[in-house]
Formats: sequence, structure tokens, C-alpha cells
Amino acid sequence: MVLGTLIVLLHAALFSLIGSGVALPRLPSGLPATSFVQAQLLSDPAPDPAPDLAPPEPIPPPKPLPLPKLPELAPELTPEPAPVLAEDAVGPEVEPGSGGAGESPPAAITPSPGLAASAAPAEPAPAEPVPAVPPLPEARRYKVSLPPPSAMTMDVARVDADGTRWSGEAQLSWQQASDSYRIEFEAGIRIVFTRVNLAVLTSEGRVASTGFAPVKMTEKRRGRALTATHFDWENKKISFSASQKNVDLAAGAQDKASVPLQLTAIARGDPAQLTGDIDIQVGEERDATVYRFVVVGQEEIDTKLGRLQTVHLSRPPKEGSYRSRFDIWLAPARGWYPVQLRNTEANGAVTTQTVNNIALTATGK
Repeated sequence: MVLGTLIVLLHAALFSLIGSGVALPRLPSGLPATSFVQAQLLSDPAPDPAPDLAPPEPIPPPKPLPLPKLPELAPELTPEPAPVLAEDAVGPEVEPGSGGAGESPPAAITPSPGLAASAAPAEPAPAEPVPAVPPLPEARRYKVSLPPPSAMTMDVARVDADGTRWSGEAQLSWQQASDSYRIEFEAGIRIVFTRVNLAVLTSEGRVASTGFAPVKMTEKRRGRALTATHFDWENKKISFSASQKNVDLAAGAQDKASVPLQLTAIARGDPAQLTGDIDIQVGEERDATVYRFVVVGQEEIDTKLGRLQTVHLSRPPKEGSYRSRFDIWLAPARGWYPVQLRNTEANGAVTTQTVNNIALTATGK
């Protein structure tokens, strides 16, 4: 409406100008008469009201897409877990220039980009517990039955390393008084009208559930000074007068004088125990070692008591540390007493002692 009114006012102003003398340009002659058309301006029709629209339905959230399956690492690319060390493990010493203190750290290894993109970093595997060190097996224990106190005499035959032969006599006896014992061993050879002792050993101690339990052993060999070996059962130590060593004392330990009768006690306790290796710790003049006896077999030997069926035990040489050998023959029909002993020295000399008499003595109880 406003626009139409404005147009009418403009036309009225134009006509007033024409009427006041303003000359209009003349149209050229010959043109047809112009016919005028009256026009009326109409307002724009009102727009149709917009239809009521229903509220849009909510768009459902998109469903999550399944994650792609990551490719597995090739076996040769799988990192191996680092070894777990025990807390008390000690590493090797680091020498200069080998990456120790003061050296530049090694460059870090950069993983492959493709490998890093296709595989997520693996979580460190939990460290497995370090197995405890198993305890050392206990020494084999034997059922024992001590033989009756006795005095044995033996014939001695010795062959030196150069082949020289000697003969003589030996005595092995043991006495018991209450819970204590004493063993004496003496071996010698005859030279013309003289007797020369090769060795004199004494063993004193207690009678225990394990058999003979030495407390002190003395040893005197030809051309050597007297030595003493002490067994401290309370503190479980063996000490020596001929050396500064202190050795741990094992259950059932013996000295060189008591070993033959201890083997007798084991056989009397149960002959089935004479199988496999028989290990006995033995205190000597300067050190202690383990005598490992093996059963060689059954043998028949000649003695002044007749032919005796025996069980032959042997402690063979120990390679690299003990080259001598000790053999013993036990006679079941003679109370399992040691009826023959043989000592082979490292230089090749051999001394054999064979029984010629066994006399039982009073027990002392």
C-alpha cells in the first residue's frame, strides 16, 4: 500500500509540472497514436500458512563398528622375557670398555613403524618365582649292631714298591665300658730278631645309635711324629693337630681305626645294607674325607682258621685327590668280623693282614 501511494504521488507531481508549462518533447510525426492503459498496483497475496509439522523422530545412535583383528607377531619377532635372577645372584665383574661404569649406554632400539602401528604394546609378563635351591640330601643312615668286644691277631704280608717282601703280625682289639669304647690297632714287621711297628692307632669315643662315635684318634707311623684327630660332636667339627683345618662333622663319622668295626656293625645290623655305595666320613691325620665303599662280591679266602666265605668291600682310588686303596673282607660265619684287610698305598706298596685268631673278651659292663 505504501509503495502504491508513493507511485500515485509521483505521478501527480509529474502532471503538475506538465500543467505549469513544462514542455514535453514532441514525438515524431507519423507515429501511431499512443493509447494509455490504466494499471492498478495490487499487494502481494498473503502466503499460505505453513502446515503443522510433527517433531522429527530422534536419530538412533550409530552402532559401534567391530574393531579390526590385529595381526599376530611372527615368532621370530616375539620378544623373549628377560631371565629372572635370584636375589643373591652375583653378576660377573665388568671390565673397562665393556659397557660398565663410565661407558656410554647402548643406543635404544627403535621398533619398526609398521610393527608399532599394527600391534599394541604388550604388557610385561609377570616374573615367575625363582625356585628355591633344594636342600642337600642327608647322609645315608644305617641300622647298626656292634660286635662283641674282641681281640684279633693277624698275619701281615707286605710288598714294598720295589718288590721287597716283609712279614709280621697285627692286632685289632676293642673294649667297651658302659657307653664308651677304646679300639687299638698295631701292625709291624719282623726284621731278623727285631719287630718294627709300621703303624699304631688308637680310637676312643662313645657308643651311639649310629655305632662308634670317635672323640679322639692318635696315629703313629714309622718315621713320622704322633698326630691326633679330635671329634667335637657338640659343635660338629673335626680338628687336627697336624693341620689348621676345621671340617664339618657328619653323622656316623669314623676314624681310620674304627672304620673296619663300623662296617661290621652295619653288616650285623642288616646284611641287606651292604648294597650300593656305603659312604662314611673318616677323620685322618690332617684332613677328613669320605670313604666310599662298594661291594665287590662274595669271595672265599684262605686263613689259619680255614677257608672262609666273605663279602669283599673296596674303597677304590679317588681320581685326582686320593690314589690309595683300601679293601676289607667280612666273614658272616664269624660274626661279620673283618677277617682280612689290605691297604694299597699311592706309591704301590701293599700291606695285607689276614686273621689267624679271634678271641671274645669281657664286655666291661
